[in-house]
Amino acid sequence: MPMMESSNIPSKREIKVPMVRECLDQRGENLHKILKESIAGFSGAEISVSIDMVTLRIDSVDLAEVCELLKYTEKFGFDYLSCITVVDYEEKQEIFEMVYHLVSIRRHHKMAIKVSLPSNDPTVPSVLSIWKSADWFEREAHDLFGIKFGGRENLSPLLLFEEFEGYPGRKSYPFHDYGEW
Repeated sequence: MPMMESSNIPSKREIKVPMVRECLDQRGENLHKILKESIAGFSGAEISVSIDMVTLRIDSVDLAEVCELLKYTEKFGFDYLSCITVVDYEEKQEIFEMVYHLVSIRRHHKMAIKVSLPSNDPTVPSVLSIWKSADWFEREAHDLFGIKFGGRENLSPLLLFEEFEGYPGRKSYPFHDYGEW
């Protein structure tokens, strides 16, 4: 079998990642417009577009109020919380970012809410009373990252056992120190 020449393979520095153009459909454009008008009263709120989705960045203290507005106001109608994710930026900025993916089934639009939390005290209000689907996601975020959810009583482990120490979702978790049995 002949050897491949490595000189033809580009290095990681030479590979150019194509940029994806931001492109909202008409529903997304309408959502962006009415969201800008409705969120103006929240200090620090930033509205942007990420590829094909409207994104709202808010302070954690405003999360519950904004989520209630987005669910119960007719013009938004975000009746489905499809996912909550945690992004660990600890290496760069020592922050976690909570990302809430919302869908309006009736109005056929989607958006994301982003909330930054300090990694030394990651606390955010629970949205379980607004969307029941938050239960699993909040418990998982607590299990893996140590996120605390204000107003939440039951954060029993989903993926780990009760006596597990540490938060294995964090980049700082010492996996190399882990020993089998």
